[in-house]
Amino acid sequence: MSRHIAIVEDEEAIAQNYCDALRRQGYKVSHYRNRPEASEAFKARLPDLAIIDVGLGDEIEGGFDLCRDLRSMAPELPIIFLTARDSEFDVVSGLRLGADDYLTKDISQPHMLARIVALFRRIDALQQPVARDKEIVRDKLTLNMDRMTAQWSGQLVDLTVTELWIVHSLAQHPGHVKNRQQLMDAANVVLDDNTITSHIKRIRKKFKELDKAFDCIQTAYGMGYRWLLDSKTT
Repeated sequence: MSRHIAIVEDEEAIAQNYCDALRRQGYKVSHYRNRPEASEAFKARLPDLAIIDVGLGDEIEGGFDLCRDLRSMAPELPIIFLTARDSEFDVVSGLRLGADDYLTKDISQPHMLARIVALFRRIDALQQPVARDKEIVRDKLTLNMDRMTAQWSGQLVDLTVTELWIVHSLAQHPGHVKNRQQLMDAANVVLDDNTITSHIKRIRKKFKELDKAFDCIQTAYGMGYRWLLDSKTT
């Protein structure tokens, strides 16, 4: 059975462009033009993935409100924001509300489709037994990229897909500096420098919520970031 993707977008031409691209990949797609229309449909039946614009018609932050409602209805439903609003405040707001990813509309269709495939792969993998040989272990960090999960001292770290790939890129070769372009390439997304910085800050915060002593991501000023195996060396 094909996956059902819901697109909540008030601009008809843009929405149809997305719908056509997704249908060509074999997905079943529904399009909703505003928050009330989408909310009513979601109460009747949830999609497998919701792709939401932030501004919906007269509701400047209708997408944020819809995300909040969806999260209360379905905590594990994959949600992606796809919007023209690219300020750090909006990105942080969307992720804090529980979105799995935040993409801007200048992203290419192949990149957008790659993000969707990655999210579905994570959902599928979580239902499978853990394959130990597919894990990357770096001291207290355990990454399983088949399951798309990260653990710190056995506790699950609630990373978005973008954040997970950034951590994977850093932890794969501890001590090696990764510049912002390399981190963007690893995450398969186009971001500006400030947004990369914001992702790093959020990643650190999520690890520190589990371990106040966490200090494995070191800033190499003017160069990028590196993962340190022994936080005491910082």
